[in-house]
Amino acid sequence: MSIFDDKIILATAAAGVVGATALITSSYMWSNHPKIKPIGDISKQSVILPDGSRAAPGHEEEEKLIKSYKGEIHTTYECFQNGLKLSRHCPFLGERTGPNKEYEWMTYQQVHDKAERIGSGLLQLGIKQGSESFICILCSNRPEWTIIDIGCTMYSIVMAPLYETLGSESSAYIINQTECPLIICEDEEKAKLLLKGDNAIKSVQYIVLVKPTMTDHKELMDLKPNIKFITLSEVETLGENNPREHIPPKPTDLFSLSYTSGSTGTPKGVMISHENIVSVFGAVTDMIAEYNPYTTETVHISYLPLPHAFERINLIAVYTTGGRIGFFQRDIRKLFDDINVLKPTIFPTVPRLLNRIYDKINADVSKSIVKSKLLDWALASKTKEIKQMIVRRDSIWDRLIFKKIQELFGGNVKFMVTGSAPLSDKVLTFFRCALGCLIFEGYGQTEATAVVTMTLPQEYTSGHVGGPLRSSLLKLVDVPESEYYAKDGKGEICVKGPSVTSGYYKLPEKTAEILDKDGWLHTQDIGMWLPNGALKIIDRKKNIFKLAQGEYIAPEKNENIYSQCPLVAQIFVDGHSLQAYTVAIVVPDEEVLLSWANSEGIKGNFAELCANKDVKDHILKEMLTFGKNGGLKGFEQVKDIHLHSQPFSIENGLLSPTLKSKRIALRKYFADHVTKLYEVNQ
Repeated sequence: MSIFDDKIILATAAAGVVGATALITSSYMWSNHPKIKPIGDISKQSVILPDGSRAAPGHEEEEKLIKSYKGEIHTTYECFQNGLKLSRHCPFLGERTGPNKEYEWMTYQQVHDKAERIGSGLLQLGIKQGSESFICILCSNRPEWTIIDIGCTMYSIVMAPLYETLGSESSAYIINQTECPLIICEDEEKAKLLLKGDNAIKSVQYIVLVKPTMTDHKELMDLKPNIKFITLSEVETLGENNPREHIPPKPTDLFSLSYTSGSTGTPKGVMISHENIVSVFGAVTDMIAEYNPYTTETVHISYLPLPHAFERINLIAVYTTGGRIGFFQRDIRKLFDDINVLKPTIFPTVPRLLNRIYDKINADVSKSIVKSKLLDWALASKTKEIKQMIVRRDSIWDRLIFKKIQELFGGNVKFMVTGSAPLSDKVLTFFRCALGCLIFEGYGQTEATAVVTMTLPQEYTSGHVGGPLRSSLLKLVDVPESEYYAKDGKGEICVKGPSVTSGYYKLPEKTAEILDKDGWLHTQDIGMWLPNGALKIIDRKKNIFKLAQGEYIAPEKNENIYSQCPLVAQIFVDGHSLQAYTVAIVVPDEEVLLSWANSEGIKGNFAELCANKDVKDHILKEMLTFGKNGGLKGFEQVKDIHLHSQPFSIENGLLSPTLKSKRIALRKYFADHVTKLYEVNQ
């Protein structure tokens, strides 16, 4: 991916690198631009309470934690009613029907009326309010998903969304656990996914098809003759003919069963209340004050999986404040085409996407000394401004170098938030400079309704996830087997407050494992308090394993360090308690590897290069250098690696729907390779 205009390269070379740089730097450094107004005290991001826990300054008592949006909105039902009041006849939900098409929009009023009819129709079919019955939905991101969600909220109906990539077995488990009488499926193909094989889904009476492709449902009826197949439009007509009064939920009522993606086994249904959702949204917007990106002018592109609490909260935040939501074409390869048309103002994302863009840009830049130098100077100059709390995209560097990256994201992004995994310092700094917008890092998990901590607007450092949200209390507890102790400012992260779930649905024993008697959620993540009160994630408790000499290994920490090597696209670090060292499965970055091999005169396609011992030795050497520079001790460094040419993916079962490594599946899949690595190194 090239970010340079060839004319700029030629002009710079002709003028002389030093002279051109002096001219550019001079005009840049003398610019006058307003600074970001600091929010809170960046040197004091949390305060210590008498019991040793921590809170955001000003929210030191549990009674002071934020439970609502601006003290006025307490449920997601009230969220939508507020958005309706602000933007009744303005565009709300939009989608594209194909390439070279503009977005087509429904207004808030149109969505309200449609949601009301669908909600009434569901009640007419016998769906009960509250947790007496649930409905499941298996559908990709599209306007109907959100319309159905709003319709359910109007009548206190609880949804249990299904990830598209869960597979029939896990989906059937969820359907059976919830005793779901009705499932909403996008089309016949998704319905077949649930009905195929021997999956017994005895409770299901109706399957509602959002976008049917057939005029009759005979094929589906042959699979399950006891289930009635109807269309969403038929449900809507049923509701139109039998309108019901709204049944607004209370803050403590169940909003959703948010099932974990099953990265460590059977999915668990996290019980999320309306208060859980609104407290997080309210705390985030309160924390960033006037930089709150959620207004009537907000434009959001929905592409992250909607069953995940993170994306669902973003949509709720947008419609609470009367903004617009455009849905991508349900093809990740067309995402940036959709972005170019929609031009979003906010962009929630995950490190995996940013890392791929960063790697492609650097692969191109590394081919030219002039490009490399120009990018280095641009980053150095803009980093200096960011440290002075100046965030902009109208500098000469933006016009010369970063414009193409900004256009890739639509050219209008003012707010980006990333979570789910750490983002390296170099990648975070690069995008802060390149996009000229506020970029926040957050930490959380489904059991705490997605967000627990977040960085401040004026933050320019990385390697931490900020201080506690104003809806959470945090504390660290001892993990003696790994020698982490709260007295040293290290330990397992525990969370308490209105964002914390009441537990897992129908799993009291599993609930007792994460929630103690005092209401603290034990996250399994290991954290460390920094001197300024920010939290740094340093380990994952349940993935830690022991080597033969008794040393503990936190594989995710090692993977995060090795992933900074440009040649590494994906990595799985593993080890045995009978061995004294670790090994790894590595999927190289294809573009970077092919470029390096070409420069070294090494022939072969990607698969052939992955089977080449010289290539493996070079990648291992590079990884060990990054490991050493990243502070890994000798016993933490991998001794050998296996290069794998097929990426870990959702489709092959090695990544969860939220793009996290499924460690159990990876260990099983690569068991023979790991065994062989140990055998050849005896």
